[in-house]
Amino acid sequence: MNYRHIYHAGNFADVLKHAVLARLIVYLQQKDKAFRMLDTHAGIGLYDFSLEEAQKTGEWRDGIGRLMEADLPEGVAALLAPYLGAIRALNPKGPITLYPGSPKLARMLFRPQDRLSAMELHPDDSRALARLFEGDYQVRVTELDGWLALGAHLPPKEKRGIVLVDPPFEEAGEYERLVDGLAKAYRRFATGTYCLWYPIKKGAPIAEFHEALKALGIPKMLCAELSVRSDRETTGLSGSGLIIVNPPFTLKDELHLLLPELKRVLAQDRYASQRCFWLRGEN
Repeated sequence: MNYRHIYHAGNFADVLKHAVLARLIVYLQQKDKAFRMLDTHAGIGLYDFSLEEAQKTGEWRDGIGRLMEADLPEGVAALLAPYLGAIRALNPKGPITLYPGSPKLARMLFRPQDRLSAMELHPDDSRALARLFEGDYQVRVTELDGWLALGAHLPPKEKRGIVLVDPPFEEAGEYERLVDGLAKAYRRFATGTYCLWYPIKKGAPIAEFHEALKALGIPKMLCAELSVRSDRETTGLSGSGLIIVNPPFTLKDELHLLLPELKRVLAQDRYASQRCFWLRGEN
């Protein structure tokens, strides 16, 4: 309840998460049929980098700030076009001031038939999110613990969808909670595409987390990780990862193009790294 994403919006972890989320949305839109996105930890939806909180950390400058100015290869630029295009649409006069969180980014990419269910537990943030989407019939904002939504709001009536689980990791046991949450959600909605975000930092139990996920027996789980610096000299975030369950068949090849370029653009020291591999599935 103390977490405020405004301090971190647009950082390197957001870049990875939102670039992949945009690719998932684009893929689901290859079919005319509607889908629903469930965002379990939605935040306020839109972030203003001119505010004191964002200026205090300036994390966005080493994230989306770098990416927007980078000279990207043609293939990578094409894959990032939906994501970066949304940011440019919010900032038509040039310098980045506004940045879309996952609910706003998704909504900007939606077709008329697509729907969003956005959960946010913090009362102030939930009210801000509701104001952002006031009158928008394609979006439903609920003040709710996102972990509960993995049971109560699945499966969606559309029977197609993306479930984004992006917890703040401000409490102990969140990696275990992520595994348990996926297990519960998958039992209810086995055909959904899940995108689970997690932090990488010194002492994080990443290997144990991956083993616990594998033990669930879910057939297809793709892992993508991007670290921008060594974790030896810092207690903060050095990287982040995504677990994508039931990924589009095109996603691994797309990530093999995207991740090396994101590492190049976002690296903060020579220990920056990236990897993409099947946790379970099509090795």
